[in-house]
Amino acid sequence: MGRTVLPYSQVWEAERSRWLKFRRALRREDQAHLDRLFEAARLHLQAGVYAANPWPLESMLLSMLLEHQKALSAIERRLQSLEEPENDPKT
Repeated sequence: MGRTVLPYSQVWEAERSRWLKFRRALRREDQAHLDRLFEAARLHLQAGVYAANPWPLESMLLSMLLEHQKALSAIERRLQSLEEPENDPKT
């Protein structure tokens, strides 16, 4: 009989639960940020399933970084559009 593999959503939940003591030690405002990081990782559960990574935290961290990169790129595009000469009231 083969070994049963947990669904990745359960792996995600187990990993999040593993970090609860760390979360409790954070300031309340930082707890909210950590929660958002885990939610960012949750957005990419399918990629985690496909990767079949033996260390699920790596997939989760990469998912978190991906969401941060997307947010940073959006901010950069917005900043660039605000800095364009055609938006400059002086011209």
